[in-house]
Amino acid sequence: MSATFTAACVQMRADVDVKASTDQAIALIREAARAGATYVQTPEMTNILQPDRPKFFEAIRTEAEDASIPLFQAEAMTLGIWLHVGSLAIRIGEKQAANRGYVISPDGEVVAAYDKIHMFDVTLPNGQTYRESAAYAPGDAAVVADLPWARLGVTICYDLRFPHLYRSLAEQGAGVLAIPSSFTVPTGQAHWHVLMRARAIENGAFVIAAAQGGKHACGRETYGHSLIVDPWGAILAEADHDEPGVILAEIDMAKVNETRGRIPSLANGRVFSLPDMSSVTAS
Repeated sequence: MSATFTAACVQMRADVDVKASTDQAIALIREAARAGATYVQTPEMTNILQPDRPKFFEAIRTEAEDASIPLFQAEAMTLGIWLHVGSLAIRIGEKQAANRGYVISPDGEVVAAYDKIHMFDVTLPNGQTYRESAAYAPGDAAVVADLPWARLGVTICYDLRFPHLYRSLAEQGAGVLAIPSSFTVPTGQAHWHVLMRARAIENGAFVIAAAQGGKHACGRETYGHSLIVDPWGAILAEADHDEPGVILAEIDMAKVNETRGRIPSLANGRVFSLPDMSSVTAS
């Protein structure tokens, strides 16, 4: 079993049209494979970015009916790669979807599926409003997947802001943390790099984060800047823009044990109690 592999992030600008988005993703996945990647990750919402709820639900399909999943499975087999589709919008009810990521083996098998746990519900100072919970049902289970080289912790975008999830994944043996994303521009400019590097440093793990970028057909703007970060927090590869494209980096899993040996925070963690302050009122 090799301890090194080449990882790629596919940076996209997803469309309101599922076929157009899927075609764009497949073209970039093929580019990554030609460049030597054996693990390729696409962003959150690989198949669509459509804030108009009626049009969104008209466009998406159930997992059994979704035409893109078999296409991605076929690409993984044809290219001989581990393909991590960061997430797809999957219909699970008349007016409810799952934000679901898929890890696909070179045999075309879906070895792991993960529903995003944390929902991004916010009104930004510029007036933009996001209510993920209005359309998506949150997941309730953390997911790891075993690749030939490493155990992968599978998350999606807003999960990034909940560090206890990543600690739990690392404690379950994840040495690579996947964070496919669709970050807004204001939050991306302020927090993208520091949070991605923090998750890597806190857990002594690689972070691989494919991103959406640029102004989409629906009018939304996303930050781009796909990143691959090593366990010490060093940026190994970055798309220093918001244009579609591919970045690659060599992942040496020996660095995980090396870093965790230097900063053994996983081993040094302790269980502790916290007083119940719910009944205490200010005087």
